[in-house]
Amino acid sequence: MKRKTITHAARLLCVLALAMTMTTAAFAADPPEPAQPSPCYPTAVTRSEDGGEIRKMYDLGPEDDPAGIPRSDFEQEGYHYTLTDLLKQELPANESRQHTETVSVPSQSKDMGAVLALLPQTKEFVTEDGLAGTLALKLDTVKVEVAGYGSATKSVTATRTYPGLADQDTQYIPKSITDNGHSLTLQTVNWQTEGDGHFTAVASYSGSATSSYVKGYTVTADYAGTVSRINLNKIRYVAIFEGTALEPTPTEEPGDTTDPTDPTAPVDPTDPTDAPTGEKNSVLPVVAVVVVVLLGGGVFYFIKRRR
Repeated sequence: MKRKTITHAARLLCVLALAMTMTTAAFAADPPEPAQPSPCYPTAVTRSEDGGEIRKMYDLGPEDDPAGIPRSDFEQEGYHYTLTDLLKQELPANESRQHTETVSVPSQSKDMGAVLALLPQTKEFVTEDGLAGTLALKLDTVKVEVAGYGSATKSVTATRTYPGLADQDTQYIPKSITDNGHSLTLQTVNWQTEGDGHFTAVASYSGSATSSYVKGYTVTADYAGTVSRINLNKIRYVAIFEGTALEPTPTEEPGDTTDPTDPTAPVDPTDPTDAPTGEKNSVLPVVAVVVVVLLGGGVFYFIKRRR
């Protein structure tokens, strides 16, 4: 009877150890992570004038996986952008179109000869989406506008002669005069004696005059022509993001400002939910061994009592 009891106890220990080992192995095995596609980078980015839409263009080859195109929300220049559509366009082998480009150059003169010397007859241009070509100047679009005005102040002088004065008394001399629209004040008086005993006063006046002048000119003109490019089995994807204006950030209240969703926030060592998965899996084998040891000790004690 004692031998049968020992045999049953030994079998029970083996079964428990095997079960705990299988359970530990099942918890310790992590599922393989899926392969991540290679990231894709835009060949051109356009933004609407009001900031409400951003379009990112990706020209991918046959070997490129469009799953690598970023689709996550992002913030830029006071807007929060969300992907609303992803368009697929088949690009022709040779892509071309008419294009007009407006240029602006500074000039010190408005003379058309000097202006045309600043504008070459042709220019090489590359568009935002990568098309290139030679564009020609359109003479009928050349415009010259004043870029700004400046002001200058200069001294103005004048002389007045007052003959036939009975004596050398300045009360007969005007203390201010107007000359060519400028107000001048008396500075000095020179007296000359006439043959009949009278006097002639030669009065000097001075003042200042302010005038404006053109600081420079701005020349604008259009260049037009055909731009093109060769596409080597490329497929274009256009990611359209719609933007929403961000609200001003409210003032935070004093206290704990830690964002629980921030991956850079410090981890609370007392929070059991923050324990890494690897640590949890490493604890399971230890628990299994402890349970087996406790069960073995109990059975051994039971057998010893029966003897």
